[in-house]
Amino acid sequence: MPKADPNRTVQCMKLGKELPALAKPPFPTEFGKYIHDHVSAEGWDQWLQESVRYINTYRVDLSSREGTDFMMKQLKIWLGVEEGELAQTAWTAPEDE
Repeated sequence: MPKADPNRTVQCMKLGKELPALAKPPFPTEFGKYIHDHVSAEGWDQWLQESVRYINTYRVDLSSREGTDFMMKQLKIWLGVEEGELAQTAWTAPEDE
């Protein structure tokens, strides 16, 4: 789980409740600051788990501009700050027995 700031909480836009904030912005950009101010450490951890599905399905090269643009778009849609449909992934939930 990403490091949380024990002295600061945010109203997490993803989880809809007041939770410990990230210790620092995840990116050195305005959008990184926005995430720092509106997404909890727990919410960010959920994105990190979800992002692996996109990286694996689409073989995303995060060192390329195309790869980072694709992942940023998925993140913005996942958070609900941009409209659109999330790309499909190859992951399927395990069946209950």
